[in-house]
Amino acid sequence: MADRKQELEGLRDELIERFDRYKAHKEQRNGPLDKDVEDQSIEVVNDEVIEALQQEAEDELCQVMHALKRIEAGEGDDCERCGEPIDGRRLAALPYTTVCRDCADL
Repeated sequence: MADRKQELEGLRDELIERFDRYKAHKEQRNGPLDKDVEDQSIEVVNDEVIEALQQEAEDELCQVMHALKRIEAGEGDDCERCGEPIDGRRLAALPYTTVCRDCADL
């Protein structure tokens, strides 16, 4: 579980950095749109993509933080729905999962 915790902490740090970069990009884009209509369209699309990426990073960060709390509580390898152990292969593929494969399919 210690290796998984380290992996999650690294992922957490990476997601925080990514989230901060997206936020910084958005803050720089608060100025007026370009005068060229074509460039305006590209700016709007880029902003929408950045917004989606930021939301995705935030969602994943929440999952990572939840998994870390469960590890700290000694529950990190057990499914939070059924209580059975989560298969190690699933944890290796998706380290922030908190449910076993059977419960994930529900």
